[in-house]
Amino acid sequence: MREIEVDAFATLAEAGGADDRDPHPADIEQFGRWLRDGLLLVAADADDRAIAFISASIAGDVLHVDELDVARAWQRRGIGRLLMSQILTEAERRGLNGATLTTDRLAPFNAPFYMSIGFRILDAAELDARLAAILRTEIAHGLDPARRIAMVMEFPKV
Repeated sequence: MREIEVDAFATLAEAGGADDRDPHPADIEQFGRWLRDGLLLVAADADDRAIAFISASIAGDVLHVDELDVARAWQRRGIGRLLMSQILTEAERRGLNGATLTTDRLAPFNAPFYMSIGFRILDAAELDARLAAILRTEIAHGLDPARRIAMVMEFPKV
């Protein structure tokens, strides 16, 4: 999955979303935490090789989407949308109130994609300390500060 993350990062870098061409994939321990928490979903091809994954963590009463990566050879086939749908369904099943993520505001496969499924961009005044810290870390790892944003999706109250 780290290979998928690095491969997908190249798409973001080519779209101008990263100043640093050096990706910073999650470490193996982090993948283990996502897996133990039941918040790591993987899509595989017909030969059972991983081609995409989504990972998340729970932050208070919301799900935070940490990563959504699709190998470049498999992009634009609805795999990311399917994985996102599954992880959001899991968040609702767990009784969470919504979901957050951070992303690139300009690349069409980032913020515009997330808006198409119900996320909205948070303005600076709406950022909590957790999301602000995540954005600072991403910027420190070479992502363009002018393009990084946080987004939220609130689940309907039942």
